[in-house]
Amino acid sequence: MRSEILEAARKSLNIEKKEIERLISYLNEDSLLEAVEKLANCKSIMTVASGSSGIAAKKFAHSLCCIERHAMFMSPSEAVHGGLGALDSDDVMVMVSRGGKTVELLPIISVCNKKKATLIAVTENEESILSRSSDIVLKLNIDKESDPLGLMATSSFVATIALFDSILAALIVKTGFTSEQFGIIHPGGAVGELLNKK
Repeated sequence: MRSEILEAARKSLNIEKKEIERLISYLNEDSLLEAVEKLANCKSIMTVASGSSGIAAKKFAHSLCCIERHAMFMSPSEAVHGGLGALDSDDVMVMVSRGGKTVELLPIISVCNKKKATLIAVTENEESILSRSSDIVLKLNIDKESDPLGLMATSSFVATIALFDSILAALIVKTGFTSEQFGIIHPGGAVGELLNKK
């Protein structure tokens, strides 16, 4: 049993490694650059998604705040009960939905379009309502989830996080964000201690 358990763990790591390598190979660089341009120059950014995609979207919003972009995660339930009042035409909405047709996201897509906010989609389905309604589509193409059942948001979650981290890296270069700036807004923990040594 020990060998089977370790084999499942190793297989998971290898599958996820391959998915990130695949992401590099199919990433649409023009779409990435367009997304970076919008995110660098908008007034504020809202991210939204459900389930594991929501966790990835929430982490991305936090990362954006860490480089002094005005960003917030909005849960779908809060979004459709008035939360979208924070969104206007100078803003960007980043929406994650692997299938591009998550039911609770559909009303949010409609509001984004009506308010003329820029909608950036992260999805696998280029024929979905989300893709067709978005200004920019960042495509995922997940070959295989890494859990033994092939059902959990494993490889797809890792690929989404990796895509968002690549956008973060590009934004740091685009905006010229510095470690000195980060030190001001990150006084806590080991990172704060390192950055704020006198």
